[in-house]
Amino acid sequence: MSTETLQRPSDSLNRIRALISYNALLRLRDPSQLISYLVAPMVFMVMFRPLYTQALGYGAVQAVTGQLMMFSVFAMSIVGNAIFVEREWRTWDRLRASRTVRAELLIGKAIPVFVVLLIQQTVLILFGWLVVGMNFPRSIPLLALAMCVWGFALLGLGSLLATVARSRGDLFVACDVGALLISSIGGAILPVSLMPGWAQAITRFSPGTYGLEMLRAAVQGNVAGTLQPAVICLAIGLVAGAFATYRLAHGWGRSHLV
Repeated sequence: MSTETLQRPSDSLNRIRALISYNALLRLRDPSQLISYLVAPMVFMVMFRPLYTQALGYGAVQAVTGQLMMFSVFAMSIVGNAIFVEREWRTWDRLRASRTVRAELLIGKAIPVFVVLLIQQTVLILFGWLVVGMNFPRSIPLLALAMCVWGFALLGLGSLLATVARSRGDLFVACDVGALLISSIGGAILPVSLMPGWAQAITRFSPGTYGLEMLRAAVQGNVAGTLQPAVICLAIGLVAGAFATYRLAHGWGRSHLV
């Protein structure tokens, strides 16, 4: 085995580390979106808790997990923008022309954004416990699993939107409208049990339904209630991510979509 072959794993790790550092720096330079997606749900949690408490037996959990789910879906725009900017700057094909392979590019782009999604969810869970009055999660590992799966699903959906949008404006409109539809149909604003019959019938078509069920069950320590929707969220992330990967590999970074 040649020396070059022996060095390939370490070379790959070095390239991934460099890409992660570069993309993390981009996120740190523009934290405004993350801040807004932290402050806004905190305000809504406090405002909606009395209403949910009167209507539901798990009012505090609904107030926290509902707003967490809704504003984490809004954070798809962070995911989408992180990828779309490469096309706007016309740097994706240049990166592909380097020694960096596609898997390394995707890992280097995904990890910083995934960490941002986890930070958002963690801060909101802590705020819900310390300020809103939600009971402390019964199983931290179960909640961590739910947060990772939901973050992965959002990563896939955001990447999909970024690779089909034709402009930054289209991307933000798609993310905002999609977030409103996913979260409202999923029960983030009005719990599914309080929706009219026709609305309850379409909730199964929203990824937010499974994300909210998974997060709420994880906070309550319900293993089966967490794992069942987690499988669906994982499948959504895989399908969306596979489509985005296909787009990225077939001329997406050029001046027009093909």
